[in-house]
Amino acid sequence: MDPGCSSSLYFGSCTFCSTAVCGEGTACRAMGRLFHNTCFTCSVCSEQLSGKPFYSVSGRIYCEVHFLNSGAHPAQEVCNSCGYLMKDMILQARGKFYHPSCFRCVVCRRSLEAEPFTVDTDNRVYCVDDYRRVRAPLCAACRVPILPTEGSTESIRVVSFDKNYHAECYGGEVNLI
Repeated sequence: MDPGCSSSLYFGSCTFCSTAVCGEGTACRAMGRLFHNTCFTCSVCSEQLSGKPFYSVSGRIYCEVHFLNSGAHPAQEVCNSCGYLMKDMILQARGKFYHPSCFRCVVCRRSLEAEPFTVDTDNRVYCVDDYRRVRAPLCAACRVPILPTEGSTESIRVVSFDKNYHAECYGGEVNLI
């Protein structure tokens, strides 16, 4: 912690200048990192971007004007989901570009911006809950998906003769030879 900051006003170190971020309203979070408002600027014109649309390409940050006019934007200028031109915020996932509102679970259609997600073998995007429900193995005894119990991220299953079972549904004994 910086000696010039009280513990209630110290937020961490600025990603750009590596000095302490102290005081409410002096910094912003962008791309999961902390910046002083004065350090979070367009790499072309130095306009402060805190609270404004910005774009990050290859580690450089751009204001909207310079992103659209400088050729810094990626060759793929259309959203991978809707096919419309990318003019505002861009979400990049799986090496593709999306409008944040277009990056959604294929089952529940919930926006996955800043949410954990997973992809199946056909490159369809799922929220974690729906992926588990849709892609989880079915128990051969009760025909219910084998899912983690509430509050857990792991499930227990018994596999016998290429069939899946909940541990409580598996009726046979396991004999070790």
